[in-house]
Formats: sequence, structure tokens, C-alpha cells
Amino acid sequence: MTAYPIRALLTGALAASVAMCAASAAPAVDGPAARTAIPTLQQQTQTNLTQSMKGEAFANASYTLFAAQAQREGRPAVADLFRKTADVELGEHFTQEAALSGLVGSNEANLTDAITGEGYESTTMYPTFARQAKAAGDTAAADLFTEIAKDEAAHQAAYQAALTALRTGKGAVPAPPAVNPVTVPAGQPKVTSAQTKANLDTAMHGEALAHAKYTLYAQHAQQSGNPALARLFTAVSDVELQEHFSGEAALAGTVGTTSQNLATAIAGETYESQTMYPTFAQQAKAAGDTAAATLFQHNATDEAGHAQAFQTARKGLG
Repeated sequence: MTAYPIRALLTGALAASVAMCAASAAPAVDGPAARTAIPTLQQQTQTNLTQSMKGEAFANASYTLFAAQAQREGRPAVADLFRKTADVELGEHFTQEAALSGLVGSNEANLTDAITGEGYESTTMYPTFARQAKAAGDTAAADLFTEIAKDEAAHQAAYQAALTALRTGKGAVPAPPAVNPVTVPAGQPKVTSAQTKANLDTAMHGEALAHAKYTLYAQHAQQSGNPALARLFTAVSDVELQEHFSGEAALAGTVGTTSQNLATAIAGETYESQTMYPTFAQQAKAAGDTAAATLFQHNATDEAGHAQAFQTARKGLG
């Protein structure tokens, strides 16, 4: 099987449009400037960008697990296809949408955003999910949610210390946390409650988005001359994906056989290519957000190619 060709860089008018919008969204040098969305974007376009970024982040995380399963089954070509497609979802689609939406700000703004997110997860979301899982008898999920809440509290504290060091020039960016990857074998859900299943889905989407955001925040920190902060963002990003997302995926039964995983991927890529992105493109065009309309249509074409590649791979399974 020939892997789907990956486009690493934008070309032509799309590249110019994204670059222009990205330049207008962020300060020329890193500083205390707050994050702001592109001024010319209509609210519907901004909402659609946020939704599509969540989908791209989740696809990246899921395909990473699907690649590992294909490798375990002795299907290296399919594993390579999943890995390369995961790279496109994060390195191209998510990153381009983030540029248009103004996701990445100064290091100070990025830390403030991360602190807010980790604080919500550690004090509200995960404790609530843990109580609900315990009440439903899903003990393993309750234990995992409680453990992750503690992790997120530690992440919040590390980010707060980094922000203090950045603002005052005193102290240092904390050492990055250790990462303990979780292997996710194919299997059925290990929870029974519909509420726990819904909470796992919400949590996984949150962890995938955090992983993707922190990846971009790390890149900005490195480019702005703060390698210690880049290392912190990168390590926490890895924890969100390799520990939290993976642990939740194991309980949710996210990974199936490679045939099942390909079917899941085909369904997702088909929806994005035929329904979600075309709709977003039409809405952006009607709103006068030309760069976003062009990007959405570009991504729809990409996702159609991904769906076709996954279909070819599924037909080629012995």
C-alpha cells in the first residue's frame, strides 16, 4: 500500500492568506500582550475554527493510538499511514486554524490560558467526573479522574511558577514533569455508565486539545528565546497525550482492531470532508472571511484524500 502523500507546507494564495492573518493576530515580539482573535473574523467563523481545531486535535491523538495498534498487529504500512495523517491533523490543519483564530499569544498570555484550563480541570471538571463515576460504580474511572485532577493541579502550579518568573525575573521555570506513557490495547469499554462514557469523551477531547495547544505554545516559547518554558510546555503536552488521553482511551474502549480503527477513521474523515468543512467554508465565504473559507475548503480536500487512503488500506487488509 502506498501511504497518502503528506503536504507539509501551504502554497500559493492560501499560504499568503494564513500568513497575513497570523501576522495580524500576534505581536511582533514576545511580551505581555493579551491573546486576541483576528479582528476581521465574524463570530460564526471563529466558532467554527474552534470546533474544527478540537476535531483535528482529537484525530491527531486517536490516530496516534491507532498507529500503535497497527504496529502491534504487524501492519507497519497502516501504522505509517495513521502516523503521517496524525501529523497532518496537528502540524498542518490545527496549526493553520490556530494561526487564523489567534490562538497563540505571548508567553505570558499562553501561560495564563494554560493556568486557567488546568485550574478548571483540577478543581471542577475532573473532581465532578470522579464523583459521578464513583456513584455509578465505575471505580477505575473514578480513580483515574482523581489521579488526573492531581496531575492537572501540579501542572497549574508549575505554569504559575513559570509565569511569576517571567513577570518578575525572579525564580526559574520549573523542571518539566516526567512522562509515563500508557499503552492502549484493543478492547471494549471498561465502564458501564452512560454518564461515565460521556465524561470520558469530554475529558479525552480536552486532553487532546491541551496537547495540541501546548505543542504550539512550546514552539512559540522556543522561538522567543525561552527554551526552559518550551521544555515545560512540551513535557506537559506529552503527559496530556501519552498518559491522560491514553488512560482515558483505555477505559473508553477507543482502540479496536486495525480494521475497526480504519472504519472509525473513514467515518470521521468523510464527515469532515463532505459535511463539516464544506459548511464552514460556505459560512466563512458568506461572512466575508475569505482566508478562513479557503482554509476550510483546503482541509475538506485533504480529509477526502485521507478517507480514500484509509479505505484503500482497509481493502488491503488480509
